[in-house]
Amino acid sequence: MARVTRHLSDLFIEADYPELLVGLDVADDAAVWQVSADRALVFTTDFFTPVVDDPYDYGAIAAANALSDIYAMGGQPFLALNLAALPAELPEDMIIEILRGSGDKVKEAGAVIAGGHTIDDDEPKFGLSVLGFADPKRLGTKAGAKPGDALILTKPLGVGLITTAFKADVADLEHVASAVDWMKRLNKDAVAALEGIPLHAVTDITGFALLGHAWEVAEKSRVRLRLRFDNLPFHPGAFQYAEDLLFPASANSNKEAFGAHVTFAERLDYEMQLLTFCPETSGGLFISLPPEDAERFLAQYRAMGHEAWVIGQVMAGPPAIEVV
Repeated sequence: MARVTRHLSDLFIEADYPELLVGLDVADDAAVWQVSADRALVFTTDFFTPVVDDPYDYGAIAAANALSDIYAMGGQPFLALNLAALPAELPEDMIIEILRGSGDKVKEAGAVIAGGHTIDDDEPKFGLSVLGFADPKRLGTKAGAKPGDALILTKPLGVGLITTAFKADVADLEHVASAVDWMKRLNKDAVAALEGIPLHAVTDITGFALLGHAWEVAEKSRVRLRLRFDNLPFHPGAFQYAEDLLFPASANSNKEAFGAHVTFAERLDYEMQLLTFCPETSGGLFISLPPEDAERFLAQYRAMGHEAWVIGQVMAGPPAIEVV
């Protein structure tokens, strides 16, 4: 996809559109168009094949995942369209449940679904296109991390392993239920807890895994990131399924794509390294803040009843990642 984005960027001269604050030139979580001095539109889309069997959960997870890009830019969603490619023989009640799951999650976000588009497809795919509003003076982009910042993660890792184990019929159902619950959680409260805190860098952890998205922050911010493996939060069961090598194929794809930018402590074996390349679905926010602002965010987020984890720090130096 990165290769496609580079080719697309040659088709448009973004300097001709000064209102386009974030586009193909910087390839962030969503496009941003300034409409006034204090308001910008944030626009994104995302869809994927089912990661769970329950159609309601599938719709809710797909919606939470798409909405997350708006939150990652520091915005608030207000309008969404469903995007559905579904088999013609799929029972109508399952389709209704997918749409109900999506609708409930969008409503929870304070937004509205105003329509969408559906086509027939042999393999089900579902997601949303979402519009949000943001203050153009405090966008959450990948390019603002600064040496000395603390790195924070707001959801555990390991969803890709658990869903792969589930498809292989070897997952503990309690592990699956916990992962599904996390995937359905919005990143809405994390953005609310950032209110009043100057943003440095923000992104969400999805298909490129922790290290793929961390590399995007390191590259765009021109900094070095040091992550502490022992501080990383993982879903229950993730280590067990890693030891059983139940990784999705895209974990190795991420390692091939981003591994050259990462150095690991010698104590971390192959399975532990691959855990950090394992794709996430509807993952948490990855936030870079000065230590004092990080403490303020953590206090405000915990006051809302949530946990977040300080997993590393930003250092000066050429773009790279250390996992220690």
